[in-house]
Amino acid sequence: MPTSKSAKKNVRQDTVRRMRNRERKSALRTQIKKLVLAAKRHDLEEAEKHLILATKMLDKIAAKNVIHKKTASRKKSRLAKMLNKQKAASS
Repeated sequence: MPTSKSAKKNVRQDTVRRMRNRERKSALRTQIKKLVLAAKRHDLEEAEKHLILATKMLDKIAAKNVIHKKTASRKKSRLAKMLNKQKAASS
């Protein structure tokens, strides 16, 4: 357990930051699931909307250092690739 005043404050700050980061990651995972489900239903217009939202969310989370920038880039690339594959198969 922390004994100094600053160490106690750091513990409080870390708790708030951890909860905020978990909330952001959870929202991101939910958005990605919505995109994947829309793509599996072959609802490409809905999937496009979710891809835009997921991309925006990934950029924001990476900017706040919740996830690494390259991880965000890789996820965006894979999601776009998946959607493009769906589009090619449907046409």
